[in-house]
Amino acid sequence: MKLYELIDSIAETKLGNIEISTVTDDTRKVVEDCIFVCVKGGSFDGHTAAAEMLEKGAAAVVCEYDLGLGDKQIITDNSRKFYGQLCAAWFGHPEKKLKMIGVTGTNGKTTITNVIKHILMSTGHKTGLVGTIQNEIGDEVFHTNNTTPMTFEFMSLLDQMVKAGCEYVVMEVSSFGLVQNRIGTSWFDIAVFTNLTQDHLDYHKDMEDYYQAKKMLFNICDYALCNIDDEYGKRLFGEIKCEKAGFSVKQNADCYADGIKIRSTGSSFWFCYGDKSHLVKARMPGLFNVSNLTAAIAVCLKAGLPVDDIISAVENYNGVKGRCEIIPTGRDFTVICDYAHTPDAIENILRSVKEYTEGRLICLFGCGGNRDAAKRPKMAVAAAKYADRLIVTSDNPRNEEPEAIINDILAGLSDSSVPYDVVIDRREAIYYALKIAEKGDIIVLAGKGHEDYQILAGMEHIHFDEREIVAEGLKLLD
Repeated sequence: MKLYELIDSIAETKLGNIEISTVTDDTRKVVEDCIFVCVKGGSFDGHTAAAEMLEKGAAAVVCEYDLGLGDKQIITDNSRKFYGQLCAAWFGHPEKKLKMIGVTGTNGKTTITNVIKHILMSTGHKTGLVGTIQNEIGDEVFHTNNTTPMTFEFMSLLDQMVKAGCEYVVMEVSSFGLVQNRIGTSWFDIAVFTNLTQDHLDYHKDMEDYYQAKKMLFNICDYALCNIDDEYGKRLFGEIKCEKAGFSVKQNADCYADGIKIRSTGSSFWFCYGDKSHLVKARMPGLFNVSNLTAAIAVCLKAGLPVDDIISAVENYNGVKGRCEIIPTGRDFTVICDYAHTPDAIENILRSVKEYTEGRLICLFGCGGNRDAAKRPKMAVAAAKYADRLIVTSDNPRNEEPEAIINDILAGLSDSSVPYDVVIDRREAIYYALKIAEKGDIIVLAGKGHEDYQILAGMEHIHFDEREIVAEGLKLLD
């Protein structure tokens, strides 16, 4: 591909007729005749390696200021944005060939995107999924390392979806993905805002910065759906200029749930919009899931799907792995696995489960290392609000000492009367929870959800699937 075919409309260069082999912002992936884009990251600035990349064979470098490299440099005011444009052009702009639905917010993204994909697939629309748990092209599943893939990988994935015949792509859009311009030149047909609670403040300087990052999605969409039960969602609804609608489980809105009934095996509610209402019986328990389902149904209605087909698909859906997932035990107590790793998420799951707990509600949780430390005591406060007993343990300690993380958590329990135990090793903590469980108790394993690994010192990933560990622990009880 000639360079001018990639950048003719976005940059002037004397290198237009050069044949380009690929584009990259990764020094490890530089090959002969590629374009290297200098991106400044948290720990490395690609500008410092520009000259070396030319020596390595790059045809040209993209930079944000003059590096003294003559005709071999292309100067732009935003290299991340430029790289997104390059990647999109390299793959022939696959984002323009798909109907794109994006979901952003702190909690609920995975559930909403998975439900939307299920509905679309059930109604005959081949759909791709980009998300936290995995990426999917129709029924094919692919491993993922990031909620929003890096730019080149993201455009490559969209290209594969187009070639596979996908009509839609439903994706979780992270604040990282928006700020770092990983989504390139993507434009969304529909964008959803779920909520905003404390998370990622190790990256964003404060909640306002976090909000503004999420808000970026609503500058690149045709239609916005906002959760007006959330303070930030209500604010966003008032600030955005595109066509929009609000959804709620607490008040009348453009789309809302009414007559809500929650039980341990699912929920039922009336989905209301305009002057119409439809009964929904779902296999997903919890008020937060009613909110997620309301959003998913509203999206699919906007996409033009028949309401009866949408509701039928919802009622046949078994839920998302690691999101309020019941792990079979064959005992007289229940174990639930959930990804809740923020104060708001853990409060939501426990409040919901508390409604149908016959015995004690036991919550096992920890906090990740090398992440927002300020939320650790808040996690404890949220857990103590509804749990009858707490087991404080590790999550993904990464390069922090597990004991230090736990001490931060325990600061939030200084004024609490809820009994708690500290079991540093998470496997042993799960065994302990099973050992103390009594008839009617519900154990909530919070924080890991779909993850089947644990990240230890040195960023080593070890296999750690809580479903398997529960099975092991139950055998030890026999």
